[in-house]
Amino acid sequence: MAEATFQTNPVSLQEFLKLCHTGQVQLPDFQRSWVWDEDRIKGLIASISRAFPVGALMTLKTGGVVNFKPRPIEGAPEGIRPEQAAALLLDGQQRMTSMYQVTLRGNVVRTRTPRGKDIDRWFYLDMRKCLDPTAEREEAIVSLPPDRKVPATSKAYAGLDLSTQEREFSELMFPLWQIFRWSDWSLEYFKYASNLGKLEEKWPILSSFQTEIVKNFEQYQIPVISLAASTTKEAVCTVFEKVNTGGKALDAFELVTAMFAAEGHELRKDWYGKGSDLGRQHRFVETLRHGGQRPDESILSQVSNTDFLQAVTLFHTRELRRAAEAKQSKDLPPVTPNRAAILSLPLSAYLKYEKQVEAGFVRAARFLHKLHIFRVFDLPYQTQVVPLAAILADIGEAADHVAINAKLVRWYWNGVFGELYGSAVESRFAKDFLEVPPWLQGTGALPSTIQDATFRPDRLKTMKMRLSAAYKGVNALLMDVGAIDWRSGQKFNDNVFFDESVDIHHIFPRKWCEDHKKPPEWDSIINKTPLSGKTNRIIGGVAPSEYLAKLQNGGAGAPPIEAGKLDDYLRSHLIDPARLRADNFESFIADRQSQLLGLIEKATGQTIRREAEASAAAEAETDAETLESELTMPAAQ
Repeated sequence: MAEATFQTNPVSLQEFLKLCHTGQVQLPDFQRSWVWDEDRIKGLIASISRAFPVGALMTLKTGGVVNFKPRPIEGAPEGIRPEQAAALLLDGQQRMTSMYQVTLRGNVVRTRTPRGKDIDRWFYLDMRKCLDPTAEREEAIVSLPPDRKVPATSKAYAGLDLSTQEREFSELMFPLWQIFRWSDWSLEYFKYASNLGKLEEKWPILSSFQTEIVKNFEQYQIPVISLAASTTKEAVCTVFEKVNTGGKALDAFELVTAMFAAEGHELRKDWYGKGSDLGRQHRFVETLRHGGQRPDESILSQVSNTDFLQAVTLFHTRELRRAAEAKQSKDLPPVTPNRAAILSLPLSAYLKYEKQVEAGFVRAARFLHKLHIFRVFDLPYQTQVVPLAAILADIGEAADHVAINAKLVRWYWNGVFGELYGSAVESRFAKDFLEVPPWLQGTGALPSTIQDATFRPDRLKTMKMRLSAAYKGVNALLMDVGAIDWRSGQKFNDNVFFDESVDIHHIFPRKWCEDHKKPPEWDSIINKTPLSGKTNRIIGGVAPSEYLAKLQNGGAGAPPIEAGKLDDYLRSHLIDPARLRADNFESFIADRQSQLLGLIEKATGQTIRREAEASAAAEAETDAETLESELTMPAAQ
C-alpha cells in the first residue's frame, strides 16, 4: 500500500490566521482575488460564533516538486517575502481571508454588496441579540461604514453611532476585530462600567457573551488537510477539479502558469495580454476574422490556453522520445498531450516551441478557411484543431505544396467523416502527430486516422442537426466543391458567406414535408444545402417546382434566371434538377444520398459500400450519440 501523501489534523482558527499574518501560510499566485460579499461574510461569522463546521482547509507544504509562486493573503502586512511560506493554502482562501480581514487585521474590511458594489465595512456583534435564543444569529452581525455611523434612514439600527469606544460600550456592540483580544477589550469595559456604576448590571451580559460567543472563536478548531511536499502536479490539479468545488476551478494552464511564475515568466500575459500588449488569445480571435463576423464566431475563437499547451507538449514529449531512442533506451517515454505531460512541461520547452506552435494554429485557420469552414460554429471538431495545428507547425511551409496539402485534406476529412475526435482524443492526437507528418512527406505509412475511418451509407439519414461533425462536414464540402447560390449565382467564398448570411437550409421545405407526411429523412443533411438568407426566404414553404418557378421569373429585386442556368446551380449542390422540378421527394432523396456518398468518398479516398445496410441498432443512432462534445455554440447564435 502506498504511503499517504497527506495528513489531516485540526488547527486552531486563531493560530491558522496568525500563520497567514506572518506569511508562514500564503496563497499560490494563481488563486483569484478575495471576492466574498458582506452577506457571505456574515454567514461565516454566524457559523463560527455558534461553533458550527465551515468545512476543511487544504494546504500544500512548500519545497516539493510543485513549485508555485506564493503571495500573501490579502491584507497581510507589507514586507512578507515568498520564501517565508512554509505552506500554501489551496482550498479555503475565501473563508480564511474573510476571517483574517474581519478578526485579526484590525482595519476596515474592503468587501462588496451582494450586487457587486465595492464597499468598506466594520463588523460588530450585537451582544444582546447574540444572547437572545429567539434571534437569528445573522441579524446580530452588524456591518457599518468607515465612520461607524448608521444613517437615520436605514431600516436596521437607524442612527447608530459607534465612532468611539465609549459608544461601543454604551450600545453593547462588540467589535469583531477584538475577538482574539478579549482580555484587553473586557478590561477596558470593566473600567467604563465601573466609572458609571453599572458593572453589576452589565456583568451577566459580559460573562454570558464570553462563555457563549467569544470562547467559540477562541477554541474553534478547523480541519486541515495538509498535502506533503512530495505531492505530484497531477494530484494537485485533481484536488482543484474534484475538491475545491466552492472556489475557482483550476485547470492545467493555471497550474503551469503558477509554476512558470516561480521562474519569473508570466504565462497569463502570453495568453491574455497585458496593457497595450495584446495576448495570443486576441491574436487567435482576430486571425482571418471577417469584418462582419463577431469575435466569438472566428475560427480560432474557441482555441483554449490548454489546447495551445497540448500542442506544445506534443513537441516536447516527442523530443524526449527521440532523445531516448538515440540512446537506445528500453523504456521509451510516450508522446502525449495529456494533463500529466502538460504539468511536466518545463519553461525551456515552452519557450522553445511557443512561436512555432502559434504559427501552426494560424496555418490551421487558413487551412480550414480554404475548406470553406469560416465560423467556429461550423467547425466539425474543435478537438481536431490541436493535431492539425501541431502537424502544420511541424511541417511548416511544406504544407503549401499541392500534393502534401491534398494528403492533409484527406486526413482531415477522414477524421471528420470517421467521427473520430468526439472522445478519447489524446491518444489520437499523439498518433496523428507521429504518423501524419512522415506520411505527408512520403516516408511514413498510412496514418491510423485514415485506416480507422469508416462511414455507413445510412448515416446520412440520421444527421439532422449541427450535433455531428459529419453534418457540418457535408455542408463545408458542398461549398468547397463549388456550390452556387440559386438566386445570386455566386460561389460561397468568405465574403459571400457573411455578406449573404449563408447557412444550411432545407431543399424540400419543412412545411411542405410535414404537410405531405414525408419520412424522417426530410430533416436530414440529404435534404439540406448551403444557401443565402435571401434565397431561403424566396423558397418559403412551398413545393420545389413552385419556388424554382419564382427564382426563374425573378422578383423581389432579383432578375430572372434562365432554366438551364438554374439547373446548373442545382447540380452544383449535387441535386438532380429533373427530380426536384417534379417534386419527387423519394427519388430525390435516393439520388442525392448517392451523390453525397460520392462526395465523401472523393474527400476521404475511401470506398463506401453502397450495399451495406445498417443494423437495427445502427439505424437507431442519432446525432446526439455522436455529439462533438467540446464545441459550444456561441450564445447569440
